[in-house]
Amino acid sequence: MLLNLSILDFVIVDKMSLDFKSGFSALTGETGAGKSILIDALSLALGQRNEGGVVRLHQDKADISAIFDIKHNQEVIDWLKENELESDGAELILRRVIHADGKSRAFINGKVATLQQLKELGESLVDIYSQNSHHSLLKLSAQRQILDNFGGHSDLAATTYQLYQAWHKLHVQKLEYEKNALIYSDELAELRDKLRELKQFSFTLSDWETLQQDHVMMSHGNELIEDVNLCIELLEKDETAISDRLHLVQQKISHALSIDEKLKESSDLIDSINIQIEELLRSLNRYLQKVDLDPERLKDIEARIQAIHNFGRKHRIKPEDFESTLLAWQARMDELESFESDDGIDAKEKLALEAFNISAQLLSKARKTASEILSQNITAAMQKLSFSHGSFEVKLTPQDPTAHGLEQIEFLVASHLGAEPRPIHKAASGGELSRLSLAIRVASISKANVPCMIFDEVDVGIGGSVAEIVGKLLKELGHHDQRQVLVITHLAQVASLAIHHYKVSKTQENNQTLSHIHLMDDKMRIDEIARMLGGVSITDTTRAHAKEMLQV
Repeated sequence: MLLNLSILDFVIVDKMSLDFKSGFSALTGETGAGKSILIDALSLALGQRNEGGVVRLHQDKADISAIFDIKHNQEVIDWLKENELESDGAELILRRVIHADGKSRAFINGKVATLQQLKELGESLVDIYSQNSHHSLLKLSAQRQILDNFGGHSDLAATTYQLYQAWHKLHVQKLEYEKNALIYSDELAELRDKLRELKQFSFTLSDWETLQQDHVMMSHGNELIEDVNLCIELLEKDETAISDRLHLVQQKISHALSIDEKLKESSDLIDSINIQIEELLRSLNRYLQKVDLDPERLKDIEARIQAIHNFGRKHRIKPEDFESTLLAWQARMDELESFESDDGIDAKEKLALEAFNISAQLLSKARKTASEILSQNITAAMQKLSFSHGSFEVKLTPQDPTAHGLEQIEFLVASHLGAEPRPIHKAASGGELSRLSLAIRVASISKANVPCMIFDEVDVGIGGSVAEIVGKLLKELGHHDQRQVLVITHLAQVASLAIHHYKVSKTQENNQTLSHIHLMDDKMRIDEIARMLGGVSITDTTRAHAKEMLQV
């Protein structure tokens, strides 16, 4: 549920913070006052792409934050946990900062996020229905999605889609294999030879690094031994050996310590230094005893390095990529061998098709049940919206298997008694489409899991008694304790039925136009409803009518 929306320097809003509650809320105001700014700002906070020009004039950036109560939204809680973006409390904070140059940053619970992450979260938080939403309803894909969402089998539809894609991939591979069997056979033989040759190296990246290190060491063996011997001589065997001088220092400090105990730290340090020098000498002598400069071993190392480089040049592979190449070749060889085996690609394709058919048949059954209920619900909603004898049908037409199942889904409408059900775009006029769209939306989202629904002037073209029915339908939709329905409307009949009523207004300040939104009390609502009924001039009659509508 949306708790708060804060907007800073966005279009014509300088600073705004709005608190929201559950239930049915209306947002009204004169044309051009900025009602859609709220929707635009919230959409950006939910990951919508920035089209530019949203930062208020003479400002560097716009800042939008939306706070949601998610304690009842397990889907969002799980998503946040999976993406390590959860917070300690039950609130979710989405933030979008948009700079004047068009660049933007996104945050989830104070942590940097991507727009895709905002968008993924937004799909489980808010549904926005615009006044042109009926255009999308004309698409068969949208109609299919509405039915699947209503029936609660979107996950099954997604699984069916994935199984189809898996089968289709195998089917294409099968056709390719049958067409290019000889080419694949030659490829398989070549892969076997290359893998056999590569495996002979017993190659690992760590061994390769060690091999190169050993080669560098042995190639400079004499130089190494000379350097180590010189170090030993300087430390111990030279006339001015460091160890002798340090022992002398140790004796002198020890004598001084007997006179002044403040030299204790210096004494401890020289003792430690002498111990370290002795350990260094032992380490250097051990190195000389173990160093292996066998010329034959150097030849073996150089031969192996040369063989590895030859193989890499032959197949255009860097030694560092041998291991990943081995895995890729092995996977491809396994794939080609499986095509030739008894349970090869034919068997795999058959199993994949069976899995798809099982899922698709379950989906068809679920769609049939849901289509009957949805048809009844939308028919009932239509008849409330002055389609007194109208009817609605979700038609399922069997078709060849596709990624979307075994049937085509299409919405059919009969707008009056005796009319034959026809596709929406053929059966409804422009004015009827708005009412029909609203009927479909209200009836189909009654089971929606998304807790916040925003209707942006979906009641355009509706008036009279139908407008009151629209308001009642929207109010009914918002009855759920954990659901919000926010409606931007020009209709007094709709706004008067809202539990919470916000007004948008604009002012001229410092040669700039600024938009403001505030929650109204009962007295302010009376004036606003009267304005919506009577225009600019509010009379006692319109005010009385407004009181009657608000039942104040």
